[in-house]
Amino acid sequence: MAELETTDTVPSGPQSPAALPGAAVPSHGAMEHEGEVHPDGEVHPKKNGRHRLFRGIQRIASSPSLAHAGRPRSASSPYSIHSSLSCVSLASSPSPFGHPSPGSYFSASSADQSSAPTSVSGSPTAESPGFDGIESILAVRKVEHPILPSTTTIALPADVKRKTTTCNLWASMPHEIKIYILSFLLPKELVRVSRVSKDFYKTCFDGQLWTSFDASEFYKDIPAESLAKIIVAAGPFVKDLNLRGCVQVEHYKRAEVVVKACRNLINATLEGCRNFQRSTLHNLLKSNEKLANLNLTGLTAVTNLTCKIIAQSCPQLEMFNVSWCKHMDARGIKTVVEGCPKLKDVRAGEIKGFDNSDVAEALFRTNNLERLVLAGCDDLSDNALQIMVRGRNPEIDILTDRPIVPPRKLRHLDLSRCTRLSNHGVKALGHLLPDLKGLQLTGITSITDAGLEPILASTPRLTHLELEDLAELTNSLLSEHLAKAPCAPKLEHLSVSYCENLGDTGMLPVFRSCTRLSSVYMDNTRVSDLVLAEAAAMVRERCSTTRTQTRRSAYPAVGLSLVVYDCQNVTWTGVREVLSRNAESAGRRMKPVPAVAGGSSNTTLYPAAEVISLKCFYGWQMTVDEHTKRVLRGDVAAASRLERKWAIYMQANEEAGVAGANGRRRRRRAREAAQVHADEEEGGAGTGGAGPGRRRARTAACVMM
Repeated sequence: MAELETTDTVPSGPQSPAALPGAAVPSHGAMEHEGEVHPDGEVHPKKNGRHRLFRGIQRIASSPSLAHAGRPRSASSPYSIHSSLSCVSLASSPSPFGHPSPGSYFSASSADQSSAPTSVSGSPTAESPGFDGIESILAVRKVEHPILPSTTTIALPADVKRKTTTCNLWASMPHEIKIYILSFLLPKELVRVSRVSKDFYKTCFDGQLWTSFDASEFYKDIPAESLAKIIVAAGPFVKDLNLRGCVQVEHYKRAEVVVKACRNLINATLEGCRNFQRSTLHNLLKSNEKLANLNLTGLTAVTNLTCKIIAQSCPQLEMFNVSWCKHMDARGIKTVVEGCPKLKDVRAGEIKGFDNSDVAEALFRTNNLERLVLAGCDDLSDNALQIMVRGRNPEIDILTDRPIVPPRKLRHLDLSRCTRLSNHGVKALGHLLPDLKGLQLTGITSITDAGLEPILASTPRLTHLELEDLAELTNSLLSEHLAKAPCAPKLEHLSVSYCENLGDTGMLPVFRSCTRLSSVYMDNTRVSDLVLAEAAAMVRERCSTTRTQTRRSAYPAVGLSLVVYDCQNVTWTGVREVLSRNAESAGRRMKPVPAVAGGSSNTTLYPAAEVISLKCFYGWQMTVDEHTKRVLRGDVAAASRLERKWAIYMQANEEAGVAGANGRRRRRRAREAAQVHADEEEGGAGTGGAGPGRRRARTAACVMM
């Protein structure tokens, strides 16, 4: 067929670059029924859907109406959230110069390949070459307001909906973990937490949390009823009960409630419960057979009958304290000692009746005591003390003239203020107390050197010795016996206050031999600056020979406490020597020393940095305390500056007190030094010269106090 009759023609318009003038456009219906017409004049069967789709796109691209519309190519990002993709024209807008755009797919080459002579102007070509790969040339355009398809939401049935559940961490936690968490709280905090809920109340009063109840820290802030309720709630589980000072339980009914609740006590302290009823106390003792430590200090309800009940009901008792109990005597102590075979600690200060030989013999037969406190027992005599240590009529060794008895196990013995004792009784302690570590003989004014010599020679483990207010002691005891005693290298505490006959002759050998001293009380003695200098040298020597591992805080610590109140021979020069050695010791603290052979190579060792804490004349004490404070915090420069200014001040004061020529000048210098020292203590930068004009200087008392 040379030419087909068309029923649908494309409206006239600008000629398409790809079409020839006068070309006819076949109708859509003819193409659908008769097939397609090729340039050779043959009719072929119709193409499949893919070819027809591309043919339609080609016809739209060649339409003159789209060319006039001038639809621009989309320049927006195709990946925008509020955009959709759409296809646009494959043909670009016509060039203003009458030529096709170079970016168009259907360029001039397509027009040259079209050979249909009957093509109508503006119609697409009958066949376009290169359909393969046309999908990659499709342009993308952004639609600003896409129309989303409407969706219908259908609610889930009620039985399918997920139910919202609340996670209660505390309720789901195991009981053991709850107890472990609450075990870190104090009793006062446990009471507050118990108010949260019933579950918390039940958990807070679990017996595992109340095995120890110490009300001494908050007894003033808690009402009596609340305290009684707490003890009742936790009573069956309480093993350690401390009601020291709790006057709230003095009422009869409250005390009865406490007694009925507590039946498993091991340690009980009722010190300070002055009005505790006697019957209530007896019921408490009868219902607690496992008591091991019992403190009844100052209770008026304690009598000899109470001691008898303790001996019958508490066979496991190890510590018994009835000091200041006025309604009992030493016979009650005898009953408890005989009825409690495990008793090791007896404290019976201010108790009457220890001159009884039967009581002393009972203490001798019970050779289990490690601590015996008889301070203030005025009735204790030399004979009773000898029976306690030797027994009655012991066998005497002919060679040594010593009793042949088993040595005592006492480690601490306090005989302070037992005024009836003398050398005859105290001498009996020698060679029978090899394990003695602490001995207190304060206030026994009749003791002399002869009574202490056997004790010092036979106690190699002695660490604490108190000889306060023994006016008959001499320097010979310290220099010849204490300094050469086997306990000298281990002695840590020594008190010789108010021993007015002691001076440098006795104390200098002590500081040279007793190198482990940590506290020495020498107030109201005749010691001088030489003793302070020797003490400072001893601490320095101890620091140089002692090596300790490094710590986070390398600051020095107090290694020796000296008390030299009211010592007339101690001057500011000796005090300055101590301050100077303290600053020097603090300055050496950061210098490492070689590691010990065989030790860890990663451990850095430093010399021990110890300083002396000094208590001296009250007029100098504020300066000494400030200097020690600066040394302990590591400010050595400030401490040295304070020491230097204080020395200038003290020298100026001494010069101002000297009579003679130029006295007015010396007094002016003293005022200037006082002002400089005052400024230094207040933290200001003092100046050495006086300002213009004269002003009233501060007195020494104002500066120091």
